[in-house]
Amino acid sequence: MSSEKHNTSKQTPQPDWRLEIDKYWKQVSEKTGDFFNDHKSMFSAGKVASAVGGTLAVVWLASGFYIVDQGNRGVVTRFGAYSETTMPGPNWHIPVPFENVAIVNVEQQRFIEVGYTDSSRINKSSLIPQESLMLTADENIIAVRLAVQYQINNARDYLFNVKNNENTLKQLTESVERAVIGRNSMDFVLTEGRSQIVAEIKEQIQAGMDEYKTGISIASVNLQDAQPPEEVQGAFEDAIRAREDKQRLINEAEAYANEVIPKARGAASRIIQEAEAYEAEKIAKAKGETERFDQLLVEYEKSPAITRKRLYLEAKEKLYSSTNKVMLEAEQTNPMLYMPMPQTFQQHGSSPAASNDAEPTVEPHNADKNGMRKTSGNELRPSRSKQ
Repeated sequence: MSSEKHNTSKQTPQPDWRLEIDKYWKQVSEKTGDFFNDHKSMFSAGKVASAVGGTLAVVWLASGFYIVDQGNRGVVTRFGAYSETTMPGPNWHIPVPFENVAIVNVEQQRFIEVGYTDSSRINKSSLIPQESLMLTADENIIAVRLAVQYQINNARDYLFNVKNNENTLKQLTESVERAVIGRNSMDFVLTEGRSQIVAEIKEQIQAGMDEYKTGISIASVNLQDAQPPEEVQGAFEDAIRAREDKQRLINEAEAYANEVIPKARGAASRIIQEAEAYEAEKIAKAKGETERFDQLLVEYEKSPAITRKRLYLEAKEKLYSSTNKVMLEAEQTNPMLYMPMPQTFQQHGSSPAASNDAEPTVEPHNADKNGMRKTSGNELRPSRSKQ
């Protein structure tokens, strides 16, 4: 009997979760069916279609909402033609297929490179000879690497007027670059003319892009590098060093001139002042002599003989005042006269060296009528006039 019980326990089925799910699903289906059967009039085929269509219409209209981020513009097209440009913020357009919207970033800085391929690594391997080699006005070849930075200022023109804006900008830049460099010499391009050439290239590129109505604004043009080909690099470096030496010598000469010229001007000014003073002195002296002569002429015209005598005496007095004199008696003649001139000068405190420019004067004894004093005997007595 125990064995029968044991067999009976083995035949009892275990609960299965799959069966439970099926059971519950059947119950839900039955209840749902009963509900629809009880409300058939409410859920007719036409109303279901309307509900589905309304839902789809709401979803379709909601798909027309879009948000334009800051710095962007939304360009709306209707059946492919331009409709409007929307500003940053939430916007709505008629959903496809009637209207579409394209988002354009108008604040992003974009770059193109002419003459090389990688702006972050400028080296020989990145050169593009077809773009970089330029011919200058003096028929020299230089390799130029140029970078142009631009941004979009008109989203409509950028999307609709030109098919490939970047390629158009690159071709225009290369054309303008060749034209500008071709009008200047190699030395000017490689040295002091860089800034002028860059400004001219930028101006002409912007004019061309405006003419094509590309909607692009040129922010800057950078001349990354400009150098002659390798074959003439050494000669060009020698020319640069010579130019630097020339400039150094010019600077030294200017510094020396700035130092010497003020001194020379000062010396010239001093000489001019001395000459002017000498001129004034001579003129004043000449005027004084002229006035004296005029006064003397008046006196001479009044009494010529007396004036001549007075002039003679004044001249003689002036002459004798600066010479040594020896007085002799003319009545007592002596065939040989001894005149101890050096001893006589020494006794009176004079030296021959001091009297070289004033020769002694010998006067006869009868010269007293001219103001000379007589001496007795044959004694030689020198005398000086009072100064």
